[in-house]
Amino acid sequence: MKQDELHGSCLCGGVRYRAALPVFHASHCYCTMCQKQHGAAAGSYANVAGAGFVVEQGAELITEYASSAEGRRGFCRVCGSTLFWRSTQSPDRIAITLGTLEPEYDGIVQRELFVDQKPAWLPHA
Repeated sequence: MKQDELHGSCLCGGVRYRAALPVFHASHCYCTMCQKQHGAAAGSYANVAGAGFVVEQGAELITEYASSAEGRRGFCRVCGSTLFWRSTQSPDRIAITLGTLEPEYDGIVQRELFVDQKPAWLPHA
């Protein structure tokens, strides 16, 4: 495994990918669409260059859903793992899900998006 790449996979292991560094920023997105897709308080992503994103295995298992005019969400159609989010307005970037990375992401999360939609049930620091 190269040190200048991130690697990840879905829950069933059918999809494997790599993404070239650097990570432009990592974020937690609290929009209701991310909450519904992830089944969690937020979607957590590493924003990288789209040109450096390569599906090494299982491309035929990836389904993309146009959740809005601004974005498409990619997931494994076998196990349902959310893999990425693509902006239609910034097609040169892709936001890969932090929870699918192997080994786990060791960078910091620099941004929180849509904090006005952050669930009240989250613990407060």
